[in-house]
Amino acid sequence: MSDTFVQLTDLTLTYGKNIAVPALNLSIREGELIALLGPSGCGKTTTMRAIAGLLAPASGSIHIDGRDVTRLAANKRGIGLVFQSYALFPHLNAFENVAFGLRLQKLPEAEIKSRTEQGMATVGLSGFEGRKPAEMSGGQQQRLALARSLVMRPKVLLLDEPLSNLDARLRLEMRTELQRVQKETGVTMVFVTHDQAEALALADRIVLMQQGKIEQLGTPAQLYAQPETAFAAEFMGFENIFKVAGDSVQNDHGSLPLGYRPDSAILAWRPDGVRVGQGPHQGRVTACSFAGGHREYVIDSALGPVKANADIALPEAQIGDSLSFDLPQATARPLRA
Repeated sequence: MSDTFVQLTDLTLTYGKNIAVPALNLSIREGELIALLGPSGCGKTTTMRAIAGLLAPASGSIHIDGRDVTRLAANKRGIGLVFQSYALFPHLNAFENVAFGLRLQKLPEAEIKSRTEQGMATVGLSGFEGRKPAEMSGGQQQRLALARSLVMRPKVLLLDEPLSNLDARLRLEMRTELQRVQKETGVTMVFVTHDQAEALALADRIVLMQQGKIEQLGTPAQLYAQPETAFAAEFMGFENIFKVAGDSVQNDHGSLPLGYRPDSAILAWRPDGVRVGQGPHQGRVTACSFAGGHREYVIDSALGPVKANADIALPEAQIGDSLSFDLPQATARPLRA
């Protein structure tokens, strides 16, 4: 990967008088697959729309491949878009859907045919040229939309929650397909999603957003194992987050002694970081569910609900049972206030 390919500088985006994204700064490298991740309303889709040229910034700038495109029309930016709805033409067959943009450019017929066939082969749709979108599965329609963008040879490919309409099995297949296509073509890709599993599985780096700002930016491994704030920790699966007071953790329900004195303001544990069946703390099981290789418990304690996972080999606790647990220092993640 080379240096910065897409640069957002002090980018402020508004809807009327409401500021959706205040002074955002982000650098994206050439050939990078970057995920904009966050809950609904965090500004991720708004940011993508600005990169695409579908939303004019109130202030700040957007550079792509060294060129200022801030005030450039969407069709002049070299951007490819894959929408959540795919936006395929139902009356055209697969070949003509992919070739549509090339025909608008009035390219020679031989080049249109060559690039369309190559694009369909890239996404594994050779032999489907004559099918209408209604005759294709959801995964095939998704790949068709991807091919339609790729044949335009975009500098940047933007994908807006493209897997949300697929069932669980197809989502897993399309994750692999998107990764393969991105690595084979080398296109710079910006992927918008609210699903942390998709971001972790696909991205080279993740931009976690909250209220229009970047909460944390890093590799999937960094965000998964080393969240920096309570929001980042909760979003990445640390379901037990407590304030620290001396050698105890506390919340509105009460407090528990830890037996050690943390040097951070907040501590967080994943459910699999809570030790079940042994430890100094006691609680009552209020929920228990089987999850394959482990059981998931909710334990009512002095801190209120504590979520914990226990290996399937351990004796099963029933709802209403008393259960001991520990919040080990080794599995605690210290967080900023």
